Amino acid sequence: MKRIIWATQIAALYCFTWIVSLIPEKLSKRFGIWVGLLFSVVLGSRRRIAEQNISRALDYMRSQPEWNCNIPTAEGIAREVFCNLGLSLVETCRLYHGKENDLIDRIEIRGMEYYDKARSMKKGLIFLTGHCGNWELMALAYARLFKTPLSVVARRQNNPYLNSMVEQMRMHYDNTVIYKDNALRNMISVIRRDGTVGLLVDQSVFPDEGYLIDFLGRPAWASKAPVLIARKTGVPILPAFIHREEDRHVIEIHPPILFEGESDEQGWQNDVKTYSLAIEQFIIANPTQWYWVHRRWKRTEGL
Repeated sequence: MKRIIWATQIAALYCFTWIVSLIPEKLSKRFGIWVGLLFSVVLGSRRRIAEQNISRALDYMRSQPEWNCNIPTAEGIAREVFCNLGLSLVETCRLYHGKENDLIDRIEIRGMEYYDKARSMKKGLIFLTGHCGNWELMALAYARLFKTPLSVVARRQNNPYLNSMVEQMRMHYDNTVIYKDNALRNMISVIRRDGTVGLLVDQSVFPDEGYLIDFLGRPAWASKAPVLIARKTGVPILPAFIHREEDRHVIEIHPPILFEGESDEQGWQNDVKTYSLAIEQFIIANPTQWYWVHRRWKRTEGL
């Protein structure tokens, strides 16, 4: 019975993605915004989480030099967040059905010199990012933009048919998937072959998986995995984030980071703070482009 349910789910999802991919490009943006606004109503509890997260961080963000947002309220920013999610969903549907040229060709890369510097070290590369802009587009476009495949770390889907669907799409764009159940060993293997691993590291982790840091003015648990891998292999960490600007996407690459500080607990925590600061600065500069919907500050009540 479970397999019938799984097969029905994937058939419905495939039909949805196929229909969306047929929408003319000129109408797809309007449709994506409509989908995002619909999600903000249907997923009311998630919208309220986003509004609450933004509201608690708003004063802190406004006090930072990177802030340039002219939307005055948390509700207004949350509305734009859902619009971005809707647009990203429509774009991903087009990518799945091979209509990628118009999307990928309009991507602008800023900071390519930092990428070249990191690659010249010949130690592999960790392409570190967060749930920013259309992060799926950045992953799928990576091989075409940087002329090398990307190994992405992901959670295995409960529905095996969905898992196969996602894998096939990634393989079409020269991505490979590293599943979290054996991620560390496989990531190190890719890095030691001078390969590139893509990491999304902006969500909350359990205390034994990270360190407590200040993130957007509040305590938050942040993953120590990038630091662990970097210290073990010497691989440079390359923070990079994608966001929308009018009718195109922009990937901003930051200077590479090498974690070579003290090996005690304070040294590790400082390294986690360093990469988290790059994510924080992106969010402050682009508050409508981050996934505020998740509970980033959970397990920190009373701290």
